[in-house]
Amino acid sequence: MRPGSRGGSFLLPFTTMMMKSALFFAALSALASLSLVRSATVDVYAPAITSPTNGTVWTVGEEALVTWDTSDAPAQITNKYGEVHLRLNGVTNMTALAAGFKILDGNVTIEVPDVEEAENYVVVLYGDSGNWSKEFTITGTA
Repeated sequence: MRPGSRGGSFLLPFTTMMMKSALFFAALSALASLSLVRSATVDVYAPAITSPTNGTVWTVGEEALVTWDTSDAPAQITNKYGEVHLRLNGVTNMTALAAGFKILDGNVTIEVPDVEEAENYVVVLYGDSGNWSKEFTITGTA
């Protein structure tokens, strides 16, 4: 039969339908893959700092305890070790007050550095992400 004759017209719609079905199932498969990736659990852990808080006063040269709540820790933590930094007026000091401790310990003791006196310091706890304490005071600069 010649192309375009009545007897061959059955194959053209059938082939088109098969191609459309293949594209449909390929698109459906791609969407299913995206939903599997999207449902992966993100294990960012930012525990709430429980100390220092408002009203806390640290004195330069003395030891101070930084504490945080570990009761809601996920089963898998990407970065299991933490750092504590001091922050004043929107600027985080890049020198760590403490580093390399286990984030699930829930506390770390630091020595209060020789910094200017102020009533609006915060500590920043880094692990998977950063979390800030409430504002507190440091006194007794040398």
